[in-house]
Amino acid sequence: MSELTNFKQAREHVALIDDLSLEPGLSPDDFREAFRNHAGGVAVVTADAGRGPVALTATSVISVSATPPLLVFSASTLSSSTSTILESSSVVVHLLGAGQVDLARLCATSGADRFADTTAWTRLPTGEPHFVAAPVSIRGRIAATCAAGASTLVVVNATHAHHAPTGADARSDASGPLVYHNRTWHQLSELSRLVPAAH
Repeated sequence: MSELTNFKQAREHVALIDDLSLEPGLSPDDFREAFRNHAGGVAVVTADAGRGPVALTATSVISVSATPPLLVFSASTLSSSTSTILESSSVVVHLLGAGQVDLARLCATSGADRFADTTAWTRLPTGEPHFVAAPVSIRGRIAATCAAGASTLVVVNATHAHHAPTGADARSDASGPLVYHNRTWHQLSELSRLVPAAH
């Protein structure tokens, strides 16, 4: 039995919420409207379960624990990449800067070939696809998955962090973090920094 098979059998998958126990609540449009003013950092998640690389853009990545190092993101059932991610034993989470907005758009576009530009990505020694321009990327093992509505929460045990080189020869853009807010891409910079009010 392969290591991948053993790992997938050991991984925990939980039905986080029983949909039948939920109140009707907000309509989908009202729920989306409420979140339009909530900004999120932008990441691209890549994986390969053995049938070729996949990638999706996510604004749901959060760090949940430093000891052990765990992060979480959600993958929608509407994404063609989700099934491969859930079949994989590991992923790479790329935390994007504003210089990678084209990559974010590409990996959010249905039907697009995310890996057509072979100069933009490579494979890590562990085999996962890796976009080289991302300022920071985190490789990790999928520790658990949790069903939640039309999405699956993916819990990742971070094992390695890669920081792109800086300087004249760097392939990574040194601009500020990429943020998604009100259906638009934004860049954080010193100009967006709030100065404490004088007392």
